[in-house]
Amino acid sequence: MTSEPLRHRIEVTCPDCGQVQAEPALVVSTQCRACRANFQVREGKGVVRTKSAIRLAKPRKESDPEPEPAPAAVKLETQLRRGPSTPAPQSFFMRLLNPSKPPREVSCFNCAHSFTAIAEAQSSQCPKCSGYISLLDYEIAESWNRRLQTCGNVVIQKNGRVSGETLQCHDLTVLGQLASAVECSGDLIIRNHGKILGTVVCRNLRIEKGARVEFLHPVTAETASIDGNVRGQIFCSGAITLEKRAHLQGLVRTTSLIVKPGAKHTGSIEMITAPVAADP
Repeated sequence: MTSEPLRHRIEVTCPDCGQVQAEPALVVSTQCRACRANFQVREGKGVVRTKSAIRLAKPRKESDPEPEPAPAAVKLETQLRRGPSTPAPQSFFMRLLNPSKPPREVSCFNCAHSFTAIAEAQSSQCPKCSGYISLLDYEIAESWNRRLQTCGNVVIQKNGRVSGETLQCHDLTVLGQLASAVECSGDLIIRNHGKILGTVVCRNLRIEKGARVEFLHPVTAETASIDGNVRGQIFCSGAITLEKRAHLQGLVRTTSLIVKPGAKHTGSIEMITAPVAADP
């Protein structure tokens, strides 16, 4: 209003205290800058407001019924009663069609602290060190040479190739080429032919039927199940199972070696004692 031309402004006198102030020429009502009284402007002069600016609700009688709350208010009241993190109850048939997934076990990459997270979460935060943890799943169908660190599952498609830095995930399924080191908190499943150039650490190693794999570095796992052609060194704190189509060449260090009819092993075997579980 300060840049408005003076010819577009008029002087208005407050009817209560007589304060004169400049207002726009098209003003209908205003407030006195001295006494803060509200008044109307008619034909360029200030007059006392004839109608109250405050709107009062109609008084309610005791015989009147209680008003029904709005749907949004009912929803909000129900949510507050249950709590913000409590999901709405589902019907029996909906629970059959969409069963709830159990919480997943997560291990922090920074401090190795283990905790549980809901199955649908895409990320989490370590309660011990407050580190960020990704829970996303990945499907790789191209060349990948960047860092990949997630507690979700990773699938390397037939056209995918992973090289470079260590790949850290939960379950890893290899259909393409893998040329980097691997750290899996779950299962490592290999269904292709090729050489694994990096070190491999996993919970369970599975070589599918028809796969031919050569490990250039030792493989460390809890258990292993082999149904293909494998060459390399495999160290397991649990049992190694050779299925009927398996052919394993190399050093084996395990607590138990199960060789099914038709399986072959060429190389050395070192039987070790199973580690004793610590008392809680």
